[in-house]
Amino acid sequence: MNSSVEYQRQIDRLYKKLKNDAEAGGYRLNPDIEFTKELVEGLLTNEKRYGYWACPCRLADGAEKNDRDIICPCDYRDADLNEYGACYCGLYISQAVIDGKTSIGSIPERRSPKGKREKIDEKPASSINSSLNYPVWRCKVCGYLCARDEPPEICPICKVKKERFEKFIE
Repeated sequence: MNSSVEYQRQIDRLYKKLKNDAEAGGYRLNPDIEFTKELVEGLLTNEKRYGYWACPCRLADGAEKNDRDIICPCDYRDADLNEYGACYCGLYISQAVIDGKTSIGSIPERRSPKGKREKIDEKPASSINSSLNYPVWRCKVCGYLCARDEPPEICPICKVKKERFEKFIE
């Protein structure tokens, strides 16, 4: 079988998975299918390069712990959707944009420059005093909260992995 045909099938499969996952979580992919599939191809390329889906519109560091905030869906998606109607790369679009109620303009980069970015391992634990029996974990992508010993393996809302959670309350 032609490898380019198989690669196109990979793109189509990932597109379908992302679309289904997005819709199940209340999100919408960009309805420009050609554009969206180019972004999906970028995700696959970055997965081959780095082993994870770094946003195709940002420069990845190559170390997953330094790039967790830009692994698709990125930590900035929801804020961008709420404020601008689309995420930075345009993969996710708000329903208001799809319905023609608003349009998309320029979307500024929310990610801090590399020198000013907090490293995940250096982040201090929450200083909130609590009498909870379990720590509260927060998904950095969608804000989902759960109180348990460890964060879930996969966020039940946005489907990101355990590494995308932060301890919110001790």
